[in-house]
Amino acid sequence: MYSRGKEKTWKFFVMLCGLLMIALPIAIGVFLAIKGNALFYHYHHTLWEFLFTTTWKLKDDLTGGGQGGAAVFIVGSLIVCGLALLIAVPFSLAAAIFMTEIAPKTGNRILRPAVEIFVGIPSVVYGWIGMTVLVPALQSLFHLKTGRSVLAGGIVLAIMIFPSITTVAADAIRAVPASARMAAYGLGATRWQVIHQIVMPAAKTSVLTGVILGLARAFGEALAVAMVIGKTPAFPKGIFGQTATMTTVIASRMAELMEGSEAKAGLWTIAFVLYLISLLFIFLIHLIAAKGAKKES
Repeated sequence: MYSRGKEKTWKFFVMLCGLLMIALPIAIGVFLAIKGNALFYHYHHTLWEFLFTTTWKLKDDLTGGGQGGAAVFIVGSLIVCGLALLIAVPFSLAAAIFMTEIAPKTGNRILRPAVEIFVGIPSVVYGWIGMTVLVPALQSLFHLKTGRSVLAGGIVLAIMIFPSITTVAADAIRAVPASARMAAYGLGATRWQVIHQIVMPAAKTSVLTGVILGLARAFGEALAVAMVIGKTPAFPKGIFGQTATMTTVIASRMAELMEGSEAKAGLWTIAFVLYLISLLFIFLIHLIAAKGAKKES
């Protein structure tokens, strides 16, 4: 048996780890806020200009005087990630239903391991395949000048978030009690009626959590999207148009800019916006979970 001294030591160690996990994201947020605020307090840009104007021409020096409108990058991120969700969610839910309700043995033996393989593939591989296979295919199929487009970025992101949403949705569906299914079958319901009217409503809260987690990953992805979407700082004219996202502009320019310059301060501000979006996703997940628990009670 552990002595009282060892128990206190382990208790202190666990508490320290917990406090570290709380302090680390707070420290990251404070750091990004300090770095990003230089755009407003040192270079005298306004929040309105940053959020609602489209010209991004910040100077790579300490004098300032450039234009810092990030609306293109914010809207570009929303469009690409929204398109990725529209593509990924139906396939993810269909795959989750298949391997839990339709063919659980086949799903657990074949489909689930295949989905887990997608999780382990590095994002640069997705981007490379998208650039060498998907982009030329879209260019040839739709007779475009270039296949780099919002559609290409949405497809690549959809493939990347597919396993996350599928795994969470499958676990949520599997957690629905078998007694609920048996009761519905006993009343004469068909399998599809059970899935549509019993299983999916019961698993809705956890499924929405999986969708939000997938969206969070899509917002944070930079390399794969940058390789297939192009770097045009303009609003896309359609799904075949090019644009830029918040993560792509950070990944492509952060290393080459002078420390403390107006342009780098602008990138730190974009990074802080991404951090706030991540906090929003976490808040939404907890809000959905709280509402689901309230309904169950």
